[in-house]
Amino acid sequence: MKRLLYPILELFGYILSKIFDLKFLMRFKLVKRLIYSSWYKRFFKVYGKNFNLDYPFYGLGLEFVEIGDDFIGCPGLRIEAWSKYGNDYFKPEIVIGNNVCFNYNCHIGGIGKIIIGNNVLVGSNVLITDHYHGKTDDESLQIPPISRPLYYKGEVIIEDNVWIGENVSIMPGVVIGENCVIGANSVVTKSFPKNSIIAGVPAKRIN
Repeated sequence: MKRLLYPILELFGYILSKIFDLKFLMRFKLVKRLIYSSWYKRFFKVYGKNFNLDYPFYGLGLEFVEIGDDFIGCPGLRIEAWSKYGNDYFKPEIVIGNNVCFNYNCHIGGIGKIIIGNNVLVGSNVLITDHYHGKTDDESLQIPPISRPLYYKGEVIIEDNVWIGENVSIMPGVVIGENCVIGANSVVTKSFPKNSIIAGVPAKRIN
């Protein structure tokens, strides 16, 4: 069925591109985004005005997630608030402020608390997590990875006006002060004060 359907859709798209200009065709994408966003936002604990979510989005435990006004989630965004994993129960809280944009394929995973402030810009392929999936002692390493328990390692707080570059990982127990810039490919394992320029593996202040 797919082998037959895809060529037909491609042909249909090609014909439309010859008849209509791109600006006209983009209206269909906007309508699709509005429908998709409206369907999903009812699952969140709190959502603000101008809530924009693109397909595909992956959500878990959205009843523990609060999102402010003017939110943009690009395709591939994944928000997971785990209240139960295996035999363990958690009380997750993920709060995202106003005017926050997540670019493509970002992942937020929480079992405790993750707070993201206002006016935060997040590049593609960014991980923000407050927990570890298992321990690294010899006994724990014998357990299949998927069966290892989740361990809360401390809240993550990203304050206002932070710019996070592509492929960044922000690990548990970290506070990023306001106005910070985190360079691409950084792994942030400790806290930094406001107005810091951060880069590296592990990330260090470079300004």
